[in-house]
Amino acid sequence: MANVTVYTTDPCSFCVRVKQLLNARRVEFDEINLARDPDGRAELLQRTGMMSFPQVLINDELVGGFQETLAADQSGRLAELLKAAA
Repeated sequence: MANVTVYTTDPCSFCVRVKQLLNARRVEFDEINLARDPDGRAELLQRTGMMSFPQVLINDELVGGFQETLAADQSGRLAELLKAAA
């Protein structure tokens, strides 16, 4: 099973949308809400070099934010990343 991590914050409409997309695909993920977990900001920066939200990682591979995750879903790349990790 893939290790999926989603970095989010409040309020964030794109964070809500990326979680809805993953839930619709029945993808289990760990959410790190940076509004509630200030240490997660340093972790996000270390893992991705970015501070924008949301950020989706699959087995430490950065997929990106909502638009990138949606594009990966539409192209089949998301399914490939999830399958490769299984």
